[in-house]
Amino acid sequence: MSTRKKIALIGAGNIGGELAAALARRELGDIVLFDIPQKEDFAKGKALDLEQNASIEGYDASIKGTANWADCAGADVLIVTAGIPRKPGQSRNDLVATNLPIIRNVADNAKEHCPGAFVIVISNPLDAMVYEFKRRTGFPRERVVGMAGVLDSARFTLFLAREMGVSVKDVRAMVLGGHGDDMVPVLSACTINGVRVTEMVAKDKLDAIIARTRGGGGEIVKLMGTSAYYAPALSAVAMAEAYLLNQKRLLPCAAFLQGEYGYSDLYMGVPVIIGGGGLERVVEIALGDDEKQMLAKSAKSVREIVDIVRAQT
Repeated sequence: MSTRKKIALIGAGNIGGELAAALARRELGDIVLFDIPQKEDFAKGKALDLEQNASIEGYDASIKGTANWADCAGADVLIVTAGIPRKPGQSRNDLVATNLPIIRNVADNAKEHCPGAFVIVISNPLDAMVYEFKRRTGFPRERVVGMAGVLDSARFTLFLAREMGVSVKDVRAMVLGGHGDDMVPVLSACTINGVRVTEMVAKDKLDAIIARTRGGGGEIVKLMGTSAYYAPALSAVAMAEAYLLNQKRLLPCAAFLQGEYGYSDLYMGVPVIIGGGGLERVVEIALGDDEKQMLAKSAKSVREIVDIVRAQT
């Protein structure tokens, strides 16, 4: 007899709420919305609000708010949003001291209560937090990935579509590297229904779009006073859905590298196949010399922030 899947969301804030809503609409499983004891009533209220929405939208999903890790036990998917979001003027790296003890606590509890879960980390600074989660739990790389590339590629896709005046549905774009100011939009892999964007957009326009993509998160923080949550949530849902439904999707995600692209022992955004086995394969694509240089710069930035994390072990 088949059983419903269980999805635990760690953090009931803006992203957690959007995650719960999107997962419920897709009926991907029953949902546990977890937060710290001081926010347990908030998590319960948000879960109840979403459950009451079920009869209107027509979805069947149990949504439970809690501050008890035991309620997350046996989760098939664990999505980690816990941590303090960015404020105006902050970089992602500024959040290390605040969010490091939080991710360690989450990792310890995940290891105890959800040892078989496929884990998607969203917390910032992303590349360092997902690295620490894997190091702390000892989970295999196939079951621990970071959400960044899907979001960054979505932003790049939108900006390209707006510049060219075409449907966003026809644009295929890919952003690799760390989730920060040195991310690498791969122009050689960006097309509009097979036509390379370099044939349709002038270089100066492309340079401006790349710069806006790299600062995409900061642009929203400046406008709203807090981090984005709609697009980040849906990006993680795409990854979870690929795993739960064994879709074998090729998605840019933060993956633990073991020699791919010439890098090891760090998380960085690369194309991967996500299916029922989790991260089933890292896909190595050909990069131009300039793209390799940008990736090397991005890897250097990731290593620097990971070194800060290691120094606090």
